[in-house]
Amino acid sequence: MSDLFEASGLTQSGPRPLADRLRPSTLPDVVGQDHLLGPDGTLSRMLKTRTLGSLIFWGPPGTGKTTIARLLANETDLAFEQISAIFSGVSDLKKVFDAARARRMSGRATLLFVDEIHRFNRAQQDSFLPVMEDGTITLVGATTENPSFELNAALLSRAHVMTFHALSLDAIEQLLSRAEETEDKKLPLDPEARQVLIRMADGDGRSALTLAEDVWRAAAEDEVFDAERLQEIVQRRAPIYDKSADGHYNLISALHKSVRGSDPDASLYWFCRMLDGGEDPMYLARRLIRMAVEDIGLADPNALVQANAARDAFQMLGSPEGELALAQTVIYLATAPKSNGAYVAYKAAMRDAKTSGSLLPPKHILNAPTRLMKQEGYGAGYKYDHDAPDGFSGQDYFPEQVGRQTYYDPPERGFERDLRKRLDYWAKLRKEREQP
Repeated sequence: MSDLFEASGLTQSGPRPLADRLRPSTLPDVVGQDHLLGPDGTLSRMLKTRTLGSLIFWGPPGTGKTTIARLLANETDLAFEQISAIFSGVSDLKKVFDAARARRMSGRATLLFVDEIHRFNRAQQDSFLPVMEDGTITLVGATTENPSFELNAALLSRAHVMTFHALSLDAIEQLLSRAEETEDKKLPLDPEARQVLIRMADGDGRSALTLAEDVWRAAAEDEVFDAERLQEIVQRRAPIYDKSADGHYNLISALHKSVRGSDPDASLYWFCRMLDGGEDPMYLARRLIRMAVEDIGLADPNALVQANAARDAFQMLGSPEGELALAQTVIYLATAPKSNGAYVAYKAAMRDAKTSGSLLPPKHILNAPTRLMKQEGYGAGYKYDHDAPDGFSGQDYFPEQVGRQTYYDPPERGFERDLRKRLDYWAKLRKEREQP
């Protein structure tokens, strides 16, 4: 079998990927994480003491989490062990912990790097606690998911969370320049295509170097690719977006706040980012309905009509034609007058409804279908509003123990200007009719 591999050139000592060959050998070589490794960076300050506590590295792929963990072990003279939560179970953890204990007996501590640590279940995460507490291991866990939601509170309380940033365009450019130095040749891209490749990397250094390798493999001698040809060759890398995790919540938050902030251009951008990432258009339709009632409400009652119509249009047309109806509604909602008056009123009324008990309505607005109820005063003194001047009686409809409350306070924006005038007029009539 070995002869077959040797004949084909597929030996273990064969060519290494460019990303592996360019893996930094010292911490100053790492790009894009200056907030951690710069002169005043969090990790830099820790290293000055030559000691490390347990850490959680949180950030997108290709930002240097594994590399930095390995270099930290070198800097602090710790034995480096690496496992992946995807492929490891309880028996694997036991072996690692036993090896770390044996190593500790000989006078050397262990840095255990756990990739995708959020994949471990609660019991597996708990198994780290005793070996962290007694100093058997210094844990460095890496995760692309928000640790607040994915890791046990007990584990988080014993570790310091370090946030890794997606690499900036300048950091990706640095990596490409290093790759060109290593390969001793320039990338065969015109300036526009080079910028397109940098954006394609989406902040992932490993992806940028892989794309660069693809370009070098595809280029004939003296051939230079433009942006269109580049996209044909390497295809476009899918954006980092997980419909069930942080990417989902971050982007819907960005869309909602852009609509609330009356920015149709930013709203469309985040809307399209979610669609491009594979989000269910019906989820977006439901969220647009929510925005219509929460952030626009009665400032433009037609906003809810538009949002419901867009949902119906998408259900009728399907994708991709129906997505235009949703995009139109994004623009409508972003440019509509904004008010959370109805939302605030609902929350305030619900709060009082939950705390006021089982109070009866005032008797004058209760029906009295029986003689006994009439004798008890049900319906006594009720004024039929249509018989009153201006169609408004000014009676009080709250329970007597609660007294009159004001929940809805519309701003003078959009249609609510008219509602404000009506409420002020009725308040004036009510005050006049309360006077003896």
